[in-house]
Amino acid sequence: MKNLLSIETLDTEDIHKIFQLTTSLKATRGSHEQPLKGQTWALVFSKSSTRTRVSFEVGIRELGGESLFLSAVDIQLGRGEPIKDTARVLGRMIHGAVIRTFAQQDVVEFAEYGKIPTINALTDDEHPCQILTDIFTFGEKTRKTSDVPIEEIIRGKVITFVGDAACNVPISWIFAAARMGFELRLAAPSAYLPSKEIMDRAEKMKVPGAKFVLTEDLKSAVAGADMLYTDVWVSMGKEAESAQRLLDLKDYQVNSDLVALAKPSALVMHCLPAYRGKEISEECFEKHAITIFDQAENRLHTQKAILSLLK
Repeated sequence: MKNLLSIETLDTEDIHKIFQLTTSLKATRGSHEQPLKGQTWALVFSKSSTRTRVSFEVGIRELGGESLFLSAVDIQLGRGEPIKDTARVLGRMIHGAVIRTFAQQDVVEFAEYGKIPTINALTDDEHPCQILTDIFTFGEKTRKTSDVPIEEIIRGKVITFVGDAACNVPISWIFAAARMGFELRLAAPSAYLPSKEIMDRAEKMKVPGAKFVLTEDLKSAVAGADMLYTDVWVSMGKEAESAQRLLDLKDYQVNSDLVALAKPSALVMHCLPAYRGKEISEECFEKHAITIFDQAENRLHTQKAILSLLK
């Protein structure tokens, strides 16, 4: 595996390897090998971050490497240098790059021109590290024996996303469902459902068991679900739409009444940061806080697995 740019382009064998190694690295934290020893990785961030930055910096160091944080405003990229030129410079000096930015094409171009392992740490189109972490967390919390592969545990399950279903997180969930064979229900007002172009791409890559339900009917989307998932209503770059988004999405909150419609064993997840009283109620968040913060911690372990597998 040379790069991790999207769930859409990630093959099933690499998904299996990521989950398998994540399990091992989490269980042996502090005593495993250091495959990045002698390497320097750059974190090139155009968007602010807490979990992504910390988990990657800690992960790189635990794997024996050094991390170099480069905010876009502090390098020439922020003054208009083309991403392909930045990539060609950094590619001669560093061993890998973790990029958190707006345009998916920037990550694709960096990988092409930098010719070093490149990880998509979030774009407006996808958030692959987050969704791989979420699926690992789901499997970890629901499997009965450790010998069952994570990807088999989620196969055939029902995952319901509530809120803005057209942003990067649900889009990555769409490709994950298509690739791994589970049912994904997206509950949102019609203006916040994913585009036909995204759904057509996902339909072409569906494996047996994959199913999509796009609906404005919140209750039917949640009924019998194995997991409820939500994210902020106002993503980075959408701040100018804040007032309208809060109005449009006010009825799509994950709360205790809604969770009661899902399976009794249903997990509630949130990729954080969470705005209590908006996409999720305070009561519901705190009731499911252990799962949510295990999910946050697992970013470290999953990303260490990804870093270890890139060649």
